[in-house]
Amino acid sequence: MTLIRLVLACAGLWLAGYGISLLLHQNPVDLRSTVFWFAGGILLHDAVFAPLCAAIGLAGRRVLPRNWWAPAACGAVATVTLVLLAVPVVGRSLPNNPTILDRPYGIGLALALVTIWALVALYTAESHRRTRSASKGEEP
Repeated sequence: MTLIRLVLACAGLWLAGYGISLLLHQNPVDLRSTVFWFAGGILLHDAVFAPLCAAIGLAGRRVLPRNWWAPAACGAVATVTLVLLAVPVVGRSLPNNPTILDRPYGIGLALALVTIWALVALYTAESHRRTRSASKGEEP
């Protein structure tokens, strides 16, 4: 296990060095833009996104039954991840070029979110059914 950690640490250091070398070869305007977006992303996460997630998590713990917490959290994480990945392409209007954004990304996002929350509901219902049968002494 220690050998694997050492290899991963070396690979991480090499990749960090490579990334820094790529940054240092940028022109000053691009480098300032990169620093601005990197710092902005960190500030947006720490000032807006993290407190919002904490508040929603606490509210969910007060509203939802205990056995729903984990499935709801998994569904929420998957939802936020998909929505953030879809932001650049959903709703974008581009010239009539079939090679650019050649899919209905909005419909795909909606179907993915419906699938995620249907699976959360199915898992929660099955978990509830197992808990009820276990409390009655039946085999699940």
